[in-house]
Amino acid sequence: MYRKVILMLAAMVAVSALATAAGAQNFPKMRELRMDRATPPQGTACIECHKQETPGIFADWAMSRHASAGITCLDCHQAEPGDQDISVDHEKYYSMGNLPMGEKQYFVPIASPVTPKDCSRCHPDEAKSYAKSKHANTIEIMWKLDPWLNGGMNSDNERKTGCFYCHGTVLKMKDGKLDPDTWPNVGVGRLNLDGSLGSCTSCHTRHRFSVMEARKPETCGQCHLGPDHPQIEIYNESKHGDIYQAFKQEYNFNSAPGAWTPGVDYRAPTCASCHMSGSGNQPTTHDVTERLSWETQAPLTVRPADFKPFPSGTDWSVERDKMKDICRQCHGQSWIEDFYTQLDTSVEEYNEVYFKPAKKTLDELYEKGLLDKTKYFDEHLEVQFYELWHHEGRRARMGTAMMAPDYAWWHGFYECKHRFNQFMEEAKHHIDSNTKAYRYPDFPNATGDPTRPEKIFGKK
Repeated sequence: MYRKVILMLAAMVAVSALATAAGAQNFPKMRELRMDRATPPQGTACIECHKQETPGIFADWAMSRHASAGITCLDCHQAEPGDQDISVDHEKYYSMGNLPMGEKQYFVPIASPVTPKDCSRCHPDEAKSYAKSKHANTIEIMWKLDPWLNGGMNSDNERKTGCFYCHGTVLKMKDGKLDPDTWPNVGVGRLNLDGSLGSCTSCHTRHRFSVMEARKPETCGQCHLGPDHPQIEIYNESKHGDIYQAFKQEYNFNSAPGAWTPGVDYRAPTCASCHMSGSGNQPTTHDVTERLSWETQAPLTVRPADFKPFPSGTDWSVERDKMKDICRQCHGQSWIEDFYTQLDTSVEEYNEVYFKPAKKTLDELYEKGLLDKTKYFDEHLEVQFYELWHHEGRRARMGTAMMAPDYAWWHGFYECKHRFNQFMEEAKHHIDSNTKAYRYPDFPNATGDPTRPEKIFGKK
């Protein structure tokens, strides 16, 4: 036994000598992790105040991983002097008269919105990944695609309570405070005053900031629902959603980030499992554009790199292989290939049978002056065409992509057929008779500002 120990020590010395000879650059550095759990007096003042004034906020924070790691209000909300989003209202709380004797008294600048740039101090990879995503850049995408905004066909308040709640506002200051027309807001593409895009609390709601919450489909369903993008309804109808509803009490949603494992922590995937979580050989990502091989929300279905409002810069075949790797954790290869055959066929049929002929006819109506381009939605044919791609067409494609037969057919292609027939019949009448389409004389509440946000698009 003694001889074995001597030999082991000798081997360790030999390995150490080899490492020195080979050069330290060939070996990983020893990892150091230091955490200062001491709370500064200013942080304690925040906690004690919010404990009394907003006990719900305090309770959420106290139950969070942030609290257990010694992360306080100041670590997220403390601003730098000169920042544009400093909360003037907080100044009165920082006379700092309650600090211990001898402590320096000074104003601690506080910012109301916590941005991805703030979060990046501790979560740099997540912030970098998110910044590339369609979520982060959804304001730009929305303004490039949406005739409601570009034509001013809804009111500013309709936009704020509807569109901007999910997509995000462009934050502004007014009278030394955040403009109430733009704040509060947790839209995924919110343009912050520090130049960053988005709000991490869209999915990790404050002040718990739970990974568990972001893994649940209900979180995605806050925005991904309704007649034009009913992903949560589609998910709940699918086999994935059925299994989730039946067995969710057995799911381990609190597994460490990057370690959430199919077959171990959950039986069937949620939205996050397929689009964001690490699985198989795929690392975790906060770029929901990854793993996509089609843009099923676009008017004409295209590859993500060809999506003009926001080209992905990815190779669809590479991204499809990533998603296949995710699927492979639970499904056989023949099942996966059959699924993609169905999806590709649905895309081709939507593009060629429904969208392209309708778009060609719409263009002909405009060219002949039978439809007026001044405003959108003030003529029935414009509404018909819009809903063909924005409602029924999306449901057909998304229902197929997420395996929900009722949405693929009855809410999808079945409705596409009827909408297409109505559109083409009305259009043919105007073309054959050379008559202009009827325009609604007074479209209600079309008072929104059609000016695109300069901070995103620049001066045009």
